[in-house]
Amino acid sequence: MSKKVLVTYATKMGATAGIAAAVGSELRAAGLQVDVQELGAVQAVTPYGAVVLGSAIYEGQWRPEAVRFLRRHERQLRNRPVWLFHSGPIGPSRHQEQPVPPDVARLARLIQAPPVKTLAGELQADAVTHHRDLERLVGDSRDWQEIRAWAHQIATTLEPTRQPT
Repeated sequence: MSKKVLVTYATKMGATAGIAAAVGSELRAAGLQVDVQELGAVQAVTPYGAVVLGSAIYEGQWRPEAVRFLRRHERQLRNRPVWLFHSGPIGPSRHQEQPVPPDVARLARLIQAPPVKTLAGELQADAVTHHRDLERLVGDSRDWQEIRAWAHQIATTLEPTRQPT
């Protein structure tokens, strides 16, 4: 199986793409070969030895294209390590775990993925037009240190015998 890692994502406003890029950078820094791609650009998972998949989560739901990706590639994902994350919580709730949607939870069990990681999101000002209640939450709630630490755990799992140089 390939040592190459796919980091792929479904995003609505770009925050999940930023998280995926940071995960990819951390994995590369650990010496892994990594492709970071938006879900629509992924043709197959077979060239990869491991997959990290992220989706924005809104109102308790993953992006539909992320769920379709899990369904379409479920058989291939069973044969490699897979990590899943969703991003979305902002403001005071940014540190609260988000429930995993039932369809995603079922697919995660089928592919034997570890628990889905909840990562804080970002709310951009142009996304809150006519939503006065949300205006106070505008900003970047992503915790880059947490994201890098999670990616480092993935790298350690993929390369457990690697010694620092």
